Amino acid sequence: MNRFVMLPPSDQLTETWASAVAEAAPSLDVEVATDRETALRLLPEAVAAYGSLDPELLSQSGNLRWLQAPMAAPPAGFFFPELVAHPVEVTNFRGVYNDHVATHAVAMLLGLARNLPVYMRQQPTGTWDRHLADADILHLPESTVLVIGVGGIGTEIGRMVAAFGARVIGIDPRRSDCPEGITEIHPPAQLDRLLPQADVVVLTLPHTPESEGMFGAERLALMKPSALLVNIGRGATVQLGPLTEALQQGRLGGAALDVFEEEPLPSTHPLWREPKTILTPHVAVVGPYIPERRLAVLCENARRFAAGEALTNLVDKSLWY
Repeated sequence: MNRFVMLPPSDQLTETWASAVAEAAPSLDVEVATDRETALRLLPEAVAAYGSLDPELLSQSGNLRWLQAPMAAPPAGFFFPELVAHPVEVTNFRGVYNDHVATHAVAMLLGLARNLPVYMRQQPTGTWDRHLADADILHLPESTVLVIGVGGIGTEIGRMVAAFGARVIGIDPRRSDCPEGITEIHPPAQLDRLLPQADVVVLTLPHTPESEGMFGAERLALMKPSALLVNIGRGATVQLGPLTEALQQGRLGGAALDVFEEEPLPSTHPLWREPKTILTPHVAVVGPYIPERRLAVLCENARRFAAGEALTNLVDKSLWY
């Protein structure tokens, strides 16, 4: 039996997607597990599944050969040791958010570069203070932007920022080619050497064992006191305590964050009140066509799986991406 299980939780969208998968791959017997009990009953005969597993569910999945993760970069805990050791292939939804997340990151960068956080904080009180110091502005045509993580999102950020005249350098563990807009690309081992050169550091990294806590006190100290930090990857890559201290002590020019170590960020956290920050509540992925794009990836992989073809968006389970 070629059973494909849509894992819980389920809703009306799940039912719609199940029908679409069945149409894309007629040889698959698509079943919706509306609850955990049903999932445990269906998984022993499943060869493929969509959703998240835990050790108990995986223990009932001896025939599973493909798992489609329900997000582009699954959170910590998704790739637990038993799943990493299991022969199942895992795919994700990377690529579906590239334009939305890149645009959000560049909007934040431009906001910091033009000192907009200061003016935004004046608006509620109607304060007319022009802040005419040139030092408050980052002139992008004379700047260096370091993009850490040159996947689909990082590539799009590089292309967009280069259009403003910035010199864009990339860091990535997997690629050595320079996509449009990026003038140099280096392996992660060069990060500490390149950080002091950067006027802007943009993080697009997934949460992995290597990226967790990557930007703490030591790395922040390598950055220029005027440098700007933008994080639209995963919150666990930036330690908020050292970041807050660096901003409070004037050792960093500004920060724009869409993701945080702790989400929701507590209303009492001092970052909310830092004058040179832009904080958004994990919304960079918001934009039109995302459900359609995700479904297209799922259906294409279902078709490929049924036809015995190589899957797209394969994940290295040991690296979590």
